[in-house]
Amino acid sequence: MLLRTATLRQGLPLWRLIPSRSLNTLSRHAPPSLETSRTLRATKLQSTQQRKRFRALLSFERRMGTAAELAEEQIPDDLIPDDVIPFEGGRPLYEIRDHNTSEPLRPEEYFEALSSSYYHKERPNVSGIPGDVNEMLAVFDACVQVGKLERASLVLKRFAKMGVLAREDLLVLHNCWLYEKVGQVLQDPSEDSDDAHRWFELEMRKPGLFDRETIAYMLKITLLSAEGERMERLVQRYMGLLGKEDGLENLFEVEDALTIGDLLTITEICPEYDMPDGVELLEGEEGTPSIDPNQPARHIEAPEVVATPQKGSGLTSLKSTLSLFSQIPIGHDIASLSASERREVQARLERDCVDAAINRWREENQSLQEMGLNTSISTPVLSAKLYDWFQALEARFVEEIAKVEASEEASKKGVRDVDRCLYGPFLRQSSPKRLAAVTIIVTLNALTLAGADRGIPLSSLIGSLARVAEEDIQTQIKLSNKQRKAGAQRMAEIKKKAQAASAETELTESWPLLIRTKVGAAMLEGLLETAKMTVSAEHPVTKAPVTQLQPAFTHTTQLRKGRKVGVLLANRTLLELMRREPSGDLLARHLPMVSEPEPWTRFDKGGFLSTPVSLVRIKHGEKDQKFYAIAAMKNGDLDQVLKGLDVLGKTGWNINRPVFDVMLEVWNSGEGFASIPPLNPDMQIPPEPDSREDPAERRNWIRKVKSIENERSGLHSVRCFMNFQLEIARAFRDQTFYFPHNIDFRGRAYPMPTYLNHMGADHVRGLLRFAKGKTLGENGLRWLKVQLANVYGYDKASLKDREDFATEHIEDIRDSANNPLKGRKWWLQAEDPWQCLAACFELNAALELPDPTQYVSHLPVHQDGTCNGLQHYAALGGDTWGAQQVNLIPGDKPADVYSAVANLLEENLVKEAAAGNQFAQILSGKITRKVVKQTVMTNVYGVTFIGAKKQVLKQLDNLYPKLGEETGIPAHFFASYIAAHIFKALSTMFSGAHDIQSWFVETGSRICQAVTKEQIEEILEDQESAEVEPEEPLVKKRGRKKANTGDAADEPGPKKGRRKKITEPKMPNQFNSTLVWTTPLRMPVVQPYRKTNSRKIETCLQSLVLADPELGDPVDRRKQLQAFPPNFIHSLDASHMLLSALECDTLGLTFAAVHDSFWTHAADVDAMNDVIRDSFIRIHQEDVIGRLLAEFQARYRHSLYLAEIARTSAVAKAIIKHRKDGKLTTKEELMLEYKRQELLRSKDPEKVQEGQKMVTPASIFESMATESDLVSWHASTPSTDSVADDADPGSEDGGLAEVVKDIASAEAVSSASEVEEETLSQALNREPLENTLKKSGFAGLLQQAVVSKESAKSKKPAVISFWRPLTLPPVPQKGDFDVSQLRGSKYFFS
Repeated sequence: MLLRTATLRQGLPLWRLIPSRSLNTLSRHAPPSLETSRTLRATKLQSTQQRKRFRALLSFERRMGTAAELAEEQIPDDLIPDDVIPFEGGRPLYEIRDHNTSEPLRPEEYFEALSSSYYHKERPNVSGIPGDVNEMLAVFDACVQVGKLERASLVLKRFAKMGVLAREDLLVLHNCWLYEKVGQVLQDPSEDSDDAHRWFELEMRKPGLFDRETIAYMLKITLLSAEGERMERLVQRYMGLLGKEDGLENLFEVEDALTIGDLLTITEICPEYDMPDGVELLEGEEGTPSIDPNQPARHIEAPEVVATPQKGSGLTSLKSTLSLFSQIPIGHDIASLSASERREVQARLERDCVDAAINRWREENQSLQEMGLNTSISTPVLSAKLYDWFQALEARFVEEIAKVEASEEASKKGVRDVDRCLYGPFLRQSSPKRLAAVTIIVTLNALTLAGADRGIPLSSLIGSLARVAEEDIQTQIKLSNKQRKAGAQRMAEIKKKAQAASAETELTESWPLLIRTKVGAAMLEGLLETAKMTVSAEHPVTKAPVTQLQPAFTHTTQLRKGRKVGVLLANRTLLELMRREPSGDLLARHLPMVSEPEPWTRFDKGGFLSTPVSLVRIKHGEKDQKFYAIAAMKNGDLDQVLKGLDVLGKTGWNINRPVFDVMLEVWNSGEGFASIPPLNPDMQIPPEPDSREDPAERRNWIRKVKSIENERSGLHSVRCFMNFQLEIARAFRDQTFYFPHNIDFRGRAYPMPTYLNHMGADHVRGLLRFAKGKTLGENGLRWLKVQLANVYGYDKASLKDREDFATEHIEDIRDSANNPLKGRKWWLQAEDPWQCLAACFELNAALELPDPTQYVSHLPVHQDGTCNGLQHYAALGGDTWGAQQVNLIPGDKPADVYSAVANLLEENLVKEAAAGNQFAQILSGKITRKVVKQTVMTNVYGVTFIGAKKQVLKQLDNLYPKLGEETGIPAHFFASYIAAHIFKALSTMFSGAHDIQSWFVETGSRICQAVTKEQIEEILEDQESAEVEPEEPLVKKRGRKKANTGDAADEPGPKKGRRKKITEPKMPNQFNSTLVWTTPLRMPVVQPYRKTNSRKIETCLQSLVLADPELGDPVDRRKQLQAFPPNFIHSLDASHMLLSALECDTLGLTFAAVHDSFWTHAADVDAMNDVIRDSFIRIHQEDVIGRLLAEFQARYRHSLYLAEIARTSAVAKAIIKHRKDGKLTTKEELMLEYKRQELLRSKDPEKVQEGQKMVTPASIFESMATESDLVSWHASTPSTDSVADDADPGSEDGGLAEVVKDIASAEAVSSASEVEEETLSQALNREPLENTLKKSGFAGLLQQAVVSKESAKSKKPAVISFWRPLTLPPVPQKGDFDVSQLRGSKYFFS
């Protein structure tokens, strides 16, 4: 006889009833995961702000199951909640939505976290508990997850003593502790539960820290562990604390705590309580059938795949690593399975990679032992050696965890004991087996990618180890939770909270920096101690063979950029093995998916089924974008972005077998071919000069040797990376696979699989084709020919000429397809040879049919934008001339902006050469398209002058390697000259875009110097706290001062006097605003550039100085301003791509993209081109810059910023005189101006009048000057002023003044300027160069820069700063170009 609520009669599908957790089982359960957020807010003593529940911040509310939990069941589309991908008013998703710029997104949680990002930190105490809130939370989470409640209780006690959490936040942690205790008692009823009762009485009831959830857990513990009178007494005790008015109904609402049977027992003991309403008695009804978690997953019967003969096991290793693929018949595509079966295969693929690698190592080790070979001696098989390492490292981790136990129990803890207490709980979350495998896999992969010869920096490797270990732990926790839940009675089914849970967003946080570093160092230390190599050599005297056991890896230091850096170097014997047999062990997140990716529904739910990934790619510590993205998802603003990513992810791919076969044959030959580097490059070391020769000759020889070694190491790294790609391609050669996508903070989409994806180099793109084919038709055949011409490099001609090019080379195409390696090899002359070979195979196959138009083509055809950044700038600025150069205006042939710039530059050189400029005379006729292309392309994305000069210098060295020798002038002078003229030419062609760039910089400069109203109020609040809070007495004890914090006795070592809270008000520079804007798809973009502090962390290997980013770090103004223009353009091209993807999907087109290169079937190119043009027009028909200005004005409303005015002006002198009388600090001036503005905004006439009477620097400015008198950010740069004032305005050198400005600027002083000066002083000793520089005027300008740089240090600032209301400059006037003309342009994308 069972009790069940009547509401269960609704037949909700299983996927909507999966509870987040359950206590009603006989096994211990994981607690509400603290991994979801560790952004805690510190309690401020005098804070009056209302605090949000810690439960909400940590996402402790119940959720739906993870993607892995749903792997066995395909979710019907009609059951997906409507709010996942909402439509607005029935409009299609590819339409531009309306923006409410008057109310921009401002996440409440973000500003709460920002305001509380400064909290008191303490050192670890004698129990090994850290004193940083985030670190404490991480340790608590790990301890609870592994059932170490005693350690978790120490964290709770320290939280209580430090007083940094609000009471309701601390209560949630206590309930989490009780929840895990219930799980332990469930698993083992004999578990001592007295400690739970003691904990409740002393730590919770006494301070009044409990709620109904607490009572529910205590009742559960009582019912499970107590009997007879003791049980009755405890039940009555806890029910008495609950109160009759709350009743059992409130207890019943505590999810997954008390069963209906528990409630019946309680009513028997306490009859004054009634059963909750809505419960009825059902007879003869069986419970929910349980799923046996131990039942093995269904295997796909398949014979062994025959391996392709090749050297070593490099290319076969992945096949054996991925056990699933070894069970699939040759030629059998997983895509033929049902959707649920494909998801099952993908789920197993994601969770089995580590275990499969271990199995492969074991098998190869055993096979060698069966052959009578000893794997402890030198062996040519790396995989067999890895199993020896794995066994030793696994045993080492077992020992380490035992040492962790001993350290935790030690009464007196040394430095290493405290370390073990910190990282021990995190090692326990995994198993020694998985930790050992992950350590080996990550280390070998990292060495391979970094260049094994050079080694890898220790800080980078430690971070990678910890990150992958954390991801693996999170995945295993989710999977184990799923297995435990499978056989549980599903109490959550009757509460119907699935819908609310499914819409909830998780805030997944990674381990804090200290924890990551400690864990990664412990893992690496184990590998260094256990991994050994047997090295064989010949004795130099006796010539007898000698063997020695050596470490496989060495920890040492190297000088890099003038600093000592810890690095990990591989043993030479290991390097040779890695060259012959690179590791094929990859993690699931490196691999494509064999089922369609999970749709994006939450910030951390989408893409892979169980591997944790984030929607937005952000670095550790960069939390700004995460807060905004989550808030935007809750508002439904990201539905277009999410759906666009789903469209990109569902595009199916296959390996192009003909291209793969050719590539594999070339690879196995070991020779250099096309883009494939040789296995053993022939690089001869020049003979060493005699020691008696000129020392300069020896230095020159050393440089040459280093250059050769660097080139050799670089080729080896490229080959190893290509080996990974070919391994994956071979494993997936018969499969249909998919690339899940996510985005960066600007909205640009990227495939998540690391090695094999369509954004790879030419050889990777040549390997890929669409899984779905389409009949060519007449237009498709034409576009297939155009594609071949494009990848060959003949892409500047008209479409008709490109088609004719392919027709004229039909014989070459046939020969390339039929005899790619033994024929004329015409395809190798192409700009992209492997993509050209793929096009040759496709076109030849079509032409072999009687009717080529009926050929079913799978080849992606690309349509690339013409310098897409400049296209957006031309549309924004309305530049007709610029629009014509980037094909926004129809033309008979494609315009080429690079050639146009080169021609314009050549015209200017001719004029200057005629005027006697020797630079122009030398360079005349040498300016080609190739010289200017890279600089023109990157100018729109914010390349600096120094960067542009390097780009031009590289091209000059390639095209004219003897230019410096022939002219006697160093080539970098010519590069500077050309780069300046390129900038000048671009500003002429794109005048409107140039004005917009200037507007971007000026607007961004003001915002980055601004303090928002909320931030000012925070400063005021802290200031009031500092004024009213008395200092706590410092207690003198044993000759030392220490704070009376209540926790001082726990602190090891000497203590300094300190206060419990930081009472110093925050300084304004901590509150500079970062730039935030909204894309046309309503995605918020938050620039992440802040001035990050460094932190020194002691590890078991060495001390590491690491960047420790925090949410409250001040913004890096220079980076914010330099990055703003290119990032804004990137956000526009990302919106354009996703809009095009959405509309193509609606039309049934297969779509893929690489930023501004859009791909589809040849038959659909015309349709896609219409979509591309319409999407671009929809974006730019709106007032993009005007909307941005309106958003900025609303977002930073009532802010104050530091304006600048020339020191010599009358208003500046008046402000200086006022300051001498008032003698206020910068912060006091800020507070005074804020008060004045508040009074002026008041509706009370008396307050307005009071504000008008106040005198501040801003009021003085308003009475004496106007907006135009302010100094712009460019003009306020000291180096710019000094050079510009001294430069001759009539000089014919044109852009040379800009060269000098950049060389003398602050950012170039330590690098480029010093190099220029030294080279110049050496070069001036040669008479011809001196005369040339004097004639060109270049020498004088450079020496002016040197003088101005030295004198700038001693000069007073040319400007003064003062606080004033934030105003933004007006938007530059737009040109007359009409973007709708684009519809007629055939070469916009072509």
